[in-house]
Amino acid sequence: MLRTVSAHVELDIRGETNMVFSLAAARSANLVEESVGFVVDGVEIGSREIGDVHGTRLHHFVANEGRMVVDYFAQVEGRAAPAPVDERDLITYLRPSRYCQSDSLTPTARSEFGGLSGHVLLQAVSDWVFNRLRYTSGSSLPTDGATRTLLNREGVCRDFAHVTIALLRAMEVPARMVAVYAPGLSPMDFHAVTEAYVDGAWWVVDSTRLAPRQGMLRISTGRDAADTAWLTSNWTDLAVINLLVTVTADELPYDDGYVHIQLG
Repeated sequence: MLRTVSAHVELDIRGETNMVFSLAAARSANLVEESVGFVVDGVEIGSREIGDVHGTRLHHFVANEGRMVVDYFAQVEGRAAPAPVDERDLITYLRPSRYCQSDSLTPTARSEFGGLSGHVLLQAVSDWVFNRLRYTSGSSLPTDGATRTLLNREGVCRDFAHVTIALLRAMEVPARMVAVYAPGLSPMDFHAVTEAYVDGAWWVVDSTRLAPRQGMLRISTGRDAADTAWLTSNWTDLAVINLLVTVTADELPYDDGYVHIQLG
């Protein structure tokens, strides 16, 4: 499988800003070609790449006031090896986190999924979230977590992932968020899915069912959206003027949602 991904971002920066971008394919990807550029008012800015957990690649720099244009491009051949298992991850990803309040949702999880385990539990949680939430672009706030999403009964991909993760953790299944490039996604954007640990391995769960899981390409991995945001900035305000993500693959497998798949 050959996947081609790109991201074009235009930002209005209102002062000196500390910026960290997470746009690049994770280190596990078999890169054929890659380029990344950061330009402010026509002047290119150098960035420093910093490695984060699970192969996440962060690009860090300080930018001055102006119009910023960011471009990322990559071609990736084949699928990556399955995610390694680290016993520390099995502790970290069982804990409640800012956007995945598994402690608050434990009564709901036990009521809905009591007695289920393994892949049967993963499928039951994915089906439950898919059937109870409505995917609505622009319907949620950046500060919304799993409990608020359940109250509103709608959200975008990150909200679906937060609810899925929280319910799985409440059922004693380690679960985490993964930001991905997703061929076939509609509407096209950065995408967020869940990885859950069952039967000795990490399996991808996408409760939105908006793209085939077989083609997804890992960008970043963490507890929730706080760890996987495509941009983190400090010191001053900025505005996103334009964001365009394109992802294609030379094959687009059919995903019926009931096959056990590992992210590659």
